[in-house]
Amino acid sequence: MKKKLLSLVLCLSLVGATFMGCSSSDGNKAQTGATTNNQGNEAKGNEEGSKQYRVAYIARTQSDSFAAWLANEMKAAAKEYDDITLDVFDGQADDEKENAAIENAITNGYDAIIVQPNNGEAQRPYVEKIVAAGIIAITTNARIDGIKGASSVDADPYKQAAVNAALALEQVPQNGKVVVLNGPSGNFHADERRKAWQAEFFDKRPDVTIIAEDIASWNKDEAMAFMEDWVTAYGQIDAIISMNDNMAAGALEVVADPGKILSYGVDGTAEACLLIQDGKMTSTCLQSAIDLAALNLESVHKLLTGEETEINVDIEEVLITKDNAGEYVSMYKERGLIKE
Repeated sequence: MKKKLLSLVLCLSLVGATFMGCSSSDGNKAQTGATTNNQGNEAKGNEEGSKQYRVAYIARTQSDSFAAWLANEMKAAAKEYDDITLDVFDGQADDEKENAAIENAITNGYDAIIVQPNNGEAQRPYVEKIVAAGIIAITTNARIDGIKGASSVDADPYKQAAVNAALALEQVPQNGKVVVLNGPSGNFHADERRKAWQAEFFDKRPDVTIIAEDIASWNKDEAMAFMEDWVTAYGQIDAIISMNDNMAAGALEVVADPGKILSYGVDGTAEACLLIQDGKMTSTCLQSAIDLAALNLESVHKLLTGEETEINVDIEEVLITKDNAGEYVSMYKERGLIKE
């Protein structure tokens, strides 16, 4: 049964967002290049006779603003647990590298492995290997459904897009012309958000025309390139419908007057909140990395200590518009993610 968590201003200390990548693609070789959290806890735990746990977090990439934020918050959240040491590995948005990192974590005997998939189906057999090895497995942002014995911590991507779509129903002009930026095909969040836009907006607004649509794979530069072509080819565009904030922000960089075009995203990143506050972006749905990280660490601790045997939970979805963007900008400033 899914639970909801909404704790937007957790008192976690901010740590550096830099984390290094995997150094070997051979699953039989030792994994190197991880950043480690809670160093020294093992020695402390041994003195006190308490059990110490090693957890690997396989991040999708550090080049995407949300993924980097989540990795940063995972390290911060881990500091709340004296019996957990967290190592973070960068999948570099590459299935082969991410899968190698998972295999290496299995080989190195971690007590639990948390995987942020680059492509859910590509990582599925490797998460199944985690379970087969008797290691606790959690998939997060996005979950991989249907793996017996694995847990998940995520958000509901359909609802994230639906709150934006409900707003767009009222805002997009009659006979509007829109462009659509998609995440990677096969990615749970990308696919579910696109389904929501179809059911909750396009099916209800048959007057609206999609004049261009493509996969920008969550990437700002790819979104910019597409938008440059679309602006040249079509001229008037009434709205940008993006499956995440990073792509929306990239597309808006190409627009001469961002305030005159509607634009919708998901994640509630610091950049998106600033754009909304400045009137350059319309709305986003908060996918709080703070909440995701806290819930991941809470869940893995319950699984490691035997309090639970399987957990599948979602965080809350919150719509951010110009009316409330300021409070999230303030939150990011408090955490050092927006400089004064």
